[in-house]
Amino acid sequence: MAVEAYASRNPDKIHADVLSDARQACYKARDAFYACLEKESNKKQTEIASVGLLYPAECKQSRAEFVKHCRPSWVKHFDRQHCAKKRVQRLLDDNESRRGPLSLPQPYTFKPTS
Repeated sequence: MAVEAYASRNPDKIHADVLSDARQACYKARDAFYACLEKESNKKQTEIASVGLLYPAECKQSRAEFVKHCRPSWVKHFDRQHCAKKRVQRLLDDNESRRGPLSLPQPYTFKPTS
């Protein structure tokens, strides 16, 4: 109902970014940016993206293309997804390095005060 009402009020308004070609261009720009992040991962991260994502200056051009071709809400969403994947990977890698005997906390013995 709401879509039909919107379409009847704005018959000429087409959101180009949800069309297939524009979506594909967005995905291509996104993939290029994150590939750059992986390739330049050893460089100092000086540039700030959304949701606290930092990236090296070498990826500035691909970031600009990514932002140009995608909706801001999509850029934010993809940045969040990337950060979450990295966080999980970091946790998994960290656990792999801690193989060995598992140290559990010692049981606490309550000493009553008399």
